[in-house]
Formats: sequence, structure tokens, C-alpha cells
Amino acid sequence: MTEFDDERIASLKQRRKTVILDRLLTFTGLALAGASAFFPWYVFFNADKFGINVATSSNSRELPDWPARNVFSVSPLAMVNKNEGEKKAPPIDPLTTATVSDLGKERDGGPILEDQPFPGKSSFRLLHVSNGRALIEDPSGMYVVRIGSILPDESRLATLEQRDGKWVIVTSKGETYQNN
Repeated sequence: MTEFDDERIASLKQRRKTVILDRLLTFTGLALAGASAFFPWYVFFNADKFGINVATSSNSRELPDWPARNVFSVSPLAMVNKNEGEKKAPPIDPLTTATVSDLGKERDGGPILEDQPFPGKSSFRLLHVSNGRALIEDPSGMYVVRIGSILPDESRLATLEQRDGKWVIVTSKGETYQNN
């Protein structure tokens, strides 16, 4: 055997390995394509194995008719401030705005402390009370609140009470809202 024959034999072995590898890759590709075409049908015909398990519940949108809970303690937010007559000086604004306020200056012999109300008093109404929570509505939407929640009028919900058979919420500002 010559050197030329050795090269030719090595070339034939290399070509044979390449053909075997090509056939193996082709078979693997066809098997994957067949499996991916078959799998959706398998899922379709075996939906009980692949379906979503939905928790059972009643389709009612009504709130449960549980008995109302008695209020045994009064929230500190429901207590009206007895010192409302005394006004404290407003806190100093740490942001330098280059403006001077008239607050605290004396006019006509007495100090003037002006209260600037929040623009446009937000009105809301009480819709329903259940399980220590209240459903309220204002022009921007409906909300579920509980004692301590911030209300649309920037106060907090202090108590939920039942007066004369109707539910009433009392805010930290002492205002009451009754359901209709």
C-alpha cells in the first residue's frame, strides 16, 4: 500500500462518518418534528390531564349574610379633639420658595391664622357594610375600606356603627356618612 491509498482510505472513512452523522441528525430532526406535530393533538384529546383546575365556588356576587359584629372599643380616630379651638402655628416649609406669607402677621390688632381648605370637597357615599369593611363610592370609583383607611376627603375611617338600623361611618374629622 502506498501513501496515496492510505489517504484514500482515510477519506472514505471520514466520508462514511459524515454520512452516518447526517443520517442521525436527519432522523433526530424528523422525530422532533413528528413529536411537535403530534403533541397538540395529544393535549386536545387528553384535556383532563392538561386542563386548568378551577376552584369550586358559588357564582353569587352578593356579600354573605353574616351577622354584624358588635363594636366593643372605640377607635382613637373616632375621638373628637377637645382642643380644636387652639390653633397651632403652621409648620415651617423647608423648601425655599422666595415668597413671604401673611400667616402669623397681625392685622387689625389680632393674629390672623388662615386655614386653606383642600380644593373641592370630595363627596362620597356609603353603599354597603359587611364584615368590618365598607364599600364607598365617589366620582372616581368604588373602594372597599376598613377602620384606619384613608377616605377620599383626606380623613381616616374611624368607626363603623349601626344607628337606627342603618350603617354609619364616622371619620377622623367627626363627619358621619350614612348608607341610603
